[in-house]
Amino acid sequence: MKKLLTLLLILASSAFASTGEDLTTTWVGILSLIVFIFGYYFIATEEKFEINKSKPALFAGTFMFMLIGIYYSLNGLNPDPLHDEMKLLIEEIAEIFFFLFVAMTYIETLIDRGVFDTLRYKLTSKGYSYKKLFWLTGLIAFWLSPVADNLTTALILSTVLFTIDKTNKVFLITGAINIVVAANAGGAWSPFGDITTLMAWTAGKGEFVDFLFIFPPALVGWVFTAYLLSRFVPAGEPHFDINTTPKETIKKGGKIVIFLGVFTIFIAVVGHILFHFPAMWGMMFGLSLLKLYSYYHKVKNNEEFNIFGFMKKVENDTLLFFFGILSAVGALYYLGWLTYITKLYDIVGPTASNIGVGFISAIIDNVPVMAAILKANPEMGIDQWLLVTLTAGIGGSLISFGSAAGVGVMGRLRGIYTFTSHLKYAWTILAGYALSMVVWYIQFEILGLY
Repeated sequence: MKKLLTLLLILASSAFASTGEDLTTTWVGILSLIVFIFGYYFIATEEKFEINKSKPALFAGTFMFMLIGIYYSLNGLNPDPLHDEMKLLIEEIAEIFFFLFVAMTYIETLIDRGVFDTLRYKLTSKGYSYKKLFWLTGLIAFWLSPVADNLTTALILSTVLFTIDKTNKVFLITGAINIVVAANAGGAWSPFGDITTLMAWTAGKGEFVDFLFIFPPALVGWVFTAYLLSRFVPAGEPHFDINTTPKETIKKGGKIVIFLGVFTIFIAVVGHILFHFPAMWGMMFGLSLLKLYSYYHKVKNNEEFNIFGFMKKVENDTLLFFFGILSAVGALYYLGWLTYITKLYDIVGPTASNIGVGFISAIIDNVPVMAAILKANPEMGIDQWLLVTLTAGIGGSLISFGSAAGVGVMGRLRGIYTFTSHLKYAWTILAGYALSMVVWYIQFEILGLY
């Protein structure tokens, strides 16, 4: 069992400095691994125990470092390496934490301005069936995520999905899975669409146009998964009565907020490319623009536009989950559990290893997985680097919290889109993932089209 867990976790590292010593055989290494396993179990079964996923994640992540601190103190070790590790960890978490925070604040502001209610009205008033709405939201997710990014895309469209019909759980679950898979697949082939692709691009593992060659396997895999999922989408259409349903329109300032949201994503991407700023810096700049506009809106229209009020509605459970799970992964790496990446590539080869990355991404998170591989820097050609970019990008869809998009949707559709409800249809995602690998192999290894 220990060997299996080690194999599953060895790819899940992050860009943190290693201690240079192996603590896996010490009491702190073994106890920390046990804490991680128990924490992960309660995260995966949050629906069964009715416990928010942030609680076990936050406890495991913080407690594991407390244990390491106790071990250092008892053995009279120099704590400086541990302090340096935790500073790097805080920086890594802050980038994700504030990116999510700003994205969610924009979502809540758009909800207040009636943007999603208006979109829902336009979709349902046309008499679209559940199946047509399923395909329409999936298509939007696939084509929007390469520009916006997969997390923001998933948050926006899952909100639209919920406003269409709040009670039809089968439609919501299948639609949410479709959005997550489509957003991750769409983001995988664009350097702007997923943080893992952005990491590979900025690390010089391929030119801009190289990543566009991932488009065929990403598209085919998502379409196949969507086709299988669509067979479970209920028949009929959402209830809509033109006589009793009031027409929804975007409130004053809503269109400006939409523009500011798009501009914020643009600034985050451009700032990262040109100045090598973390993406969250551009997002925080966008938040400042939103707050300044809220002041202007209040002065001009004499209407309260309380951004702090919208911040209170942000899914803190999602934010704290990321803090906890990334802390736990950082602790495992620091202890030495996750230091065998290059050895694995030597043993099973790059293709098998890179395909396995997708499964590891589902269990942990694709950001630390990609960071670990880039840091290990195994000897691979462009075809293999594009493969690992593809698998790290789309593999997170296999489990509900395997990607930022999935975690965001779990927070948006709390109690509906859960680990268990996602797992019920996970076989459709696995089938699409397998087909993506087949298409990649034919395109890259047989036809050499890249």
